[in-house]
Amino acid sequence: MPTLHTSGHTSHRRHVAARSLRGLAGRIAAAALAMSFGLFGAASAAHAAGKPAPAPAVASPASAPPAVTPTGLVRMPDGRLLAPEFARIVNRGELVVAMLGVDQPPFFETRNGRLQGVDVDLADELAAKLGVKVRFDRDAKTFDDVVSLLANGEADLAISKLSRTLARAEIISFSTPYVRLHRALLLNRINFAQVAHGRPAPEVIRSYDSTIGVVMNSSYSQYVQTNFPNAKVKAYPSWDALLAGLDKGEVTAAYRDEFEVKHVLKSDPTASLKLRVVTLDDLDDPIAIGVNVSTPALLSFVNQFLAERSNKLDVKTLLQATDN
Repeated sequence: MPTLHTSGHTSHRRHVAARSLRGLAGRIAAAALAMSFGLFGAASAAHAAGKPAPAPAVASPASAPPAVTPTGLVRMPDGRLLAPEFARIVNRGELVVAMLGVDQPPFFETRNGRLQGVDVDLADELAAKLGVKVRFDRDAKTFDDVVSLLANGEADLAISKLSRTLARAEIISFSTPYVRLHRALLLNRINFAQVAHGRPAPEVIRSYDSTIGVVMNSSYSQYVQTNFPNAKVKAYPSWDALLAGLDKGEVTAAYRDEFEVKHVLKSDPTASLKLRVVTLDDLDDPIAIGVNVSTPALLSFVNQFLAERSNKLDVKTLLQATDN
């Protein structure tokens, strides 16, 4: 039987296969190297042309939306957790406060080019607690306009000697009162004597049906409808206009809070010869801070601030403040 010599052929095939594999590996390496140089060359060309390198696919942290917890709190860049209303204020860097454009000393007035008063102090202190500055929006021409500014979201708070009323409570929230005043009447002595016909003042006032003046679009334009339903009401554009009408005898009584009424006699002692004050002790006029209905955490914050505040206000301290 012939002997088969296979070893030589097998060795030759193995050699050819190995050479082929080495050639394939070399071509792959060359292609990879060429690709590498091609990419580098493209990047170098782009750099030489002044073109920025492509942005990474991952968004930068600055553009990422703030993290919100399951309870709705916002995580701030410094790690703090804040309710959404506080996060907006802090990010904005200011607390926007709606305030009547007409000065109401000692609550707020511009003196020597500077806005000051007890309401201004409240706003400044609240802003300081939040670590921001305060900006006053004084576009409102009436007290109801102040409420509208807040209700429309153009301010964070309304601090403007604002009376709490049912009508206003339908569109904004109110803090606890920071001062409680009584409602009062300023009477024209001559006119009132003609109306009374010798009857005691309390009896006349209980069933009052004569003329009475109020400031239009104020809380007293609402109060008068409930407190004196039979009175003949005349609305004036301002408190000064109402006082002028009272002095002329156009109305027998002016209806407002006890501070404003008593301040008239304090500022002009001779006015008591013609005018008389009647304080309605059973009727309060609570003055409070207005808060947007969509910011309950801010309302709680304001209430806590007022509870902790040591500087309490009443009609006596307000009258004393007018001396400054």
